[in-house]
Amino acid sequence: MKLYSWNVNGVRAATRNGFLDWMKKASPDVLCLQETKALPDQLDENLTNPPGYNVYWHSAVKKGYSGVATFSKPEPVLVENGIGIDKYDEEGRVLRTDFDDFVLFNIYFPNAQRDLGRVDFKMEFCDLVLDKCNELVAQGKNVLVCGDYNTAHKEIDLKHPKPNQNNAGFLPVERAWIDKFIENGYVDTFRQFNREADQYTWWTYRLNARERNIGWRIDYFFVSENALHRVKNAGILPEVKGSDHCPVFIEWE
Repeated sequence: MKLYSWNVNGVRAATRNGFLDWMKKASPDVLCLQETKALPDQLDENLTNPPGYNVYWHSAVKKGYSGVATFSKPEPVLVENGIGIDKYDEEGRVLRTDFDDFVLFNIYFPNAQRDLGRVDFKMEFCDLVLDKCNELVAQGKNVLVCGDYNTAHKEIDLKHPKPNQNNAGFLPVERAWIDKFIENGYVDTFRQFNREADQYTWWTYRLNARERNIGWRIDYFFVSENALHRVKNAGILPEVKGSDHCPVFIEWE
């Protein structure tokens, strides 16, 4: 199986930029989208009922904001929206799909914001995610957590780490949570297969950042350690356009 994750920064805009053509060509077994910025009733059947896929949406109450969607060829045995806390669930941030041999979380983690006004909001959310994952691993489940984490973990994960140390997305408290996530037994799959620098998943639209590869790696597939042997490859697809993010993927066996 090939599983993809992509922050599309508006699924309607991404569709105008070739998203459906890309999906047809890539033919993912499971595709997780973040920042869909749409309700299903605002979309046509190409997105709500694409051939060969089961599609699930968790949209924000606020129109044009946040939201996640999961497209899956195999039908999940369980689908669950949200994390059980209204202030997060009304923003459409979590979609859980259970399959025969793994649990997949598609998550759009909060942004701490430029004024750092949402740091506490974000960190509480992160801890809720960790608690939920640990609960499932304790039950013997293989747990996969993909999405836009809105955090670059190490200095290798962004082009200019020094000037960004006090900026949202690279704050010590955000980076420390990813350390904690790893210490709890979750693995950054990309770094299992790729150790090189200059590997990013997001570039600002300003200053030709993408063309100059001045970016951040903030989109991830983490898996619980008990599932790592099932991951045969992981990668980033910077050549795929249509958003300020690019897709990331794993191959699962």
